[in-house]
Amino acid sequence: MAAQLQKMMPPNVPPIALFRTLVRNMPMVEAMTLWGGYELSRSLSLSLRDREIVIDRTCARCGCEYEWGVHVAFFAEKARLDREQVGSLTHGGADDSCWTAERDRLLVRAVDSLCDRRDIDDALWTALRGEFGEREILDLTMLCGWYHAISFTARAARVPLDGGEVEGERECEAGEQAGDEVQP
Repeated sequence: MAAQLQKMMPPNVPPIALFRTLVRNMPMVEAMTLWGGYELSRSLSLSLRDREIVIDRTCARCGCEYEWGVHVAFFAEKARLDREQVGSLTHGGADDSCWTAERDRLLVRAVDSLCDRRDIDDALWTALRGEFGEREILDLTMLCGWYHAISFTARAARVPLDGGEVEGERECEAGEQAGDEVQP
């Protein structure tokens, strides 16, 4: 287990609670590591900012305070997401005034569509095609689905906050706006 945990984290960084939970099923975590590595790598066709908008919105919509907090703490600043945008990803929507770039608004709309309808309608798909390439759209949909799975697992397994993530305001309530039950 220790060797697997070392592979999952940067050097000299202690493993996060989610990874300490996942290694209880080594065959599963070994299979997940390759895909999860892709989703967080430079091979992903989305920019860091695009990736983090998708992940933060997805985790918020799923009510996963743990994973949302990890990504906000470690990546929000690098992704140039300001406090107002982070708040919008958790409590707002694509039409909030903090989203001045159409690309950002489309990412939020796409995640909301996937969360609400498990689909992207033709009009939104056309709008996405005007801003993103096919590879980016496929990465966007898979990234959203991946972080649904991560969020479901973290919540169901009751992964505790381990101090490195952002916490406090019960930030992940966006799922409640869509009618999802969010448990404390």
